[in-house]
This record gives sequence, C-alpha cells and structure tokens, in this order.
Amino acid sequence: MDRSPAENPVPAVIKLGGRLVPYRFERRRRRTLGITVDVEGLSVAAPLRASWRDIESFLRDRERWILSKLDQWSRLPRAPVLLGTSGESLPFLGRLLYLDVRQSAGRAVRHHYDRLVISAPGPRRALETLVGWLKSRALEALVPRTEHFAALLGLPAPSVGLSSARGQWGVCMEGGNIRLNWRLVHVDPSLIDYVVAHEVAHLKEMNHSKRFWQLLSGLYPDWRQARERLEVAGAALPIIGGKR
Repeated sequence: MDRSPAENPVPAVIKLGGRLVPYRFERRRRRTLGITVDVEGLSVAAPLRASWRDIESFLRDRERWILSKLDQWSRLPRAPVLLGTSGESLPFLGRLLYLDVRQSAGRAVRHHYDRLVISAPGPRRALETLVGWLKSRALEALVPRTEHFAALLGLPAPSVGLSSARGQWGVCMEGGNIRLNWRLVHVDPSLIDYVVAHEVAHLKEMNHSKRFWQLLSGLYPDWRQARERLEVAGAALPIIGGKR
C-alpha cells in the first residue's frame, strides 16, 4: 500500500478492443510492469527503462481483463456528495448513519443509534465539525487494532497517525511509524483489520516479498478477498464537501 513513485502520473491513451482507453501512466523504481483498475480508471506503472513498445504490448495482452474490469467499475454506484444538510447519510464502521444538522453558534456531534446530530453555524461548518469527529473516531478504532496485530508479531505498539492521502489506505514509515487513512472509519471493521494487518506486516518486511505475504497471511488469512471488497467499498465512500 505504500508507494514510491519516480514521477507524477501523466495521462495517456491506448486502443483496446476497438475502444480508446485513457489511463494514468508513471515510471517508478520497480522491476516489472503493473496495472490497476479502480474507480478512477486504468493506471499503469512501468520500470524506468521500459520501452513504450513493451508497455503497449503488455496492455494488449491483458486487453480482455482490462475492459472487463473497466465495465465492472462503470456499473458501480457513484460516491455521494455530502453538502451538510439533514437527511443525508454516510457509512460509519460499515453501518449507515443519517445526519441531523442543527443551526448553532457552537459545534458538537452526538451519536444516537442511527443518527449523527451535528450542531454548527451553517452547512460548511457542519461538515468541518463532522470530519473532525470522524477523525477522532478513526483513531479510537485504529490504535487498538494496530496494537493487536503488532502484538501477534511480538512487536511493541507502533506510533499511529492519520493520513488524508488520496488513493492510499496506509503506509509504514522507515522509522516504524504507521499512518492510516482516516476514511477507513467509514468501512466495515473487517476491512480496517485488513489494512492494519498489511501495514503492521511491513514493520518486519518493508517490501512486498514472499516473506511479507506469508506474514500477512498469518495475520489476516482472507486478505485477497478483503482487498477486493475494500476497492469496491472505497469507490462508494461519500465525498464530504465536494472533496474526496
């Protein structure tokens, strides 16, 4: 889940199956070509010295898979945009909560069963207050889970911080600190555990070697299924105030 790009992604296009397919392209310090398809479309990461001929041949060899995945993503519901008004809803730890926004000079969030009562001076402030509350709840959920998985490896609890990185659920730093995306607070706890287990495994293996995947399998045996579920869940997360 951690990335070290050598250059920023740039737009490109290729013809596959009679369709013009746009994609994001970047060269990175890696040995092999890699492709991903998600809510934002096709992404291609290539070694620094890979030729365009090899890159396009690689994509055409995987034409059927790429087009199938693009079609699957296109059929998924679009992420809702929250504007900070009563009646809107958002997922919280995998459960749907409804917003009850009330005009107030002060700011507060109260959680009542399937409702979040947000008091704030206007919709924009209500969203800011909501995000602050969600970040606090995220830390409450993420820290004990991180401690749990670290203990399974016989490691002390690492320092945990929050991230807002787009397209990155977590990262394990060289010094042993772990940063996790606060938007994980939206998804089911089983998916949170997958992300946390992934980053904790990096405390012992700062790579994606065979040894790393063995460690992750010991911590979270169903990681492959969870990774796919997280991709789908992440695409449907609400856009709060027009920002992912």
